[in-house]
Amino acid sequence: MRVLMTGGYGCIGAWVAKQLVEAGQEVWIYDLKQDTHRLDLLLSEEQRSLVHFLPGDVADLPRLRAATERVEATHLLHLAGLQVPTCRADPMLGARVNVFGTLAVFETAVALKGQIERVVYASSAAVHGPVGPDSTGPIGDLVPLAPLTHYGAFKVCNELNARVYWNDQGITSVGLRPWTVYGVGRDFGVTSEPTKAIKAVAAGRSYDITYGGVQDLQYVGDIAALFLKVLSDPFQGAESYNVRGAVVPIETFVAAIDRVIPEAAGKVTHGSRQLPIAPDLDDSRLQAQFGPLPQTELGIGIRATFDRFAKLAQEGRLDLSDL
Repeated sequence: MRVLMTGGYGCIGAWVAKQLVEAGQEVWIYDLKQDTHRLDLLLSEEQRSLVHFLPGDVADLPRLRAATERVEATHLLHLAGLQVPTCRADPMLGARVNVFGTLAVFETAVALKGQIERVVYASSAAVHGPVGPDSTGPIGDLVPLAPLTHYGAFKVCNELNARVYWNDQGITSVGLRPWTVYGVGRDFGVTSEPTKAIKAVAAGRSYDITYGGVQDLQYVGDIAALFLKVLSDPFQGAESYNVRGAVVPIETFVAAIDRVIPEAAGKVTHGSRQLPIAPDLDDSRLQAQFGPLPQTELGIGIRATFDRFAKLAQEGRLDLSDL
């Protein structure tokens, strides 16, 4: 398997690269610029030599196709995308990157059909809107989607287009819908605040998470492993799947920090606003197709994240500019 990632310098991409190189594989990252600051948090210099940079705009189809062909990639992992705040501020730019960029990835797969075996792409739990007043229990993959953000609407568009590419061109693809991904390297986006809280504690600071309610916390190492699993496990078709981690009130997350990091007691506070995305999602279809799936217990994930941040702080390499 030869993996080309778009947006591979983001948090999830850095962890995917980490797991690939730890398995002795090379990986190619196609992106506008080479920004290794998240990779530097996770990889040794020797490991970074197995991560190769390919410059280019994800919406530039000729360039993306040429790069994919040149490195003989067999699997496309599409992680490039602009987050909720950027899509809200500039919907046209958000659509160019999140929608046209995804179309370019699929068009590359069509053009190189004999070479590309599968496309896996990051969708989002943001395809779901808030929970309805009559909703009970976890929400499945196949319910009507009603996002309240441009970002979520763009992700719905991508999921629908992926199915068209399967129906018209036979391009196999899997879309995954992460929720609150946390861990080292998660430094941007609305749901980065739980990670920032852990980082703040490692730096001896306090932190206020601006929202509250229930959320689905997913350790980034698990999410990276899941992306690699759906890249390689047997599958044909085009499906999008909910991803489920620890579905808990924000109070439980804060209590877990206090429990596993005693010096954090009282340093992390939170608001009461529920984010407008259904927090309790059913992942049974994903489990049936690709399970069993990795899932790190919340306290263990928090501790691992804190320990890495604390080590970086000791080394003078903990960037606090996002706090």
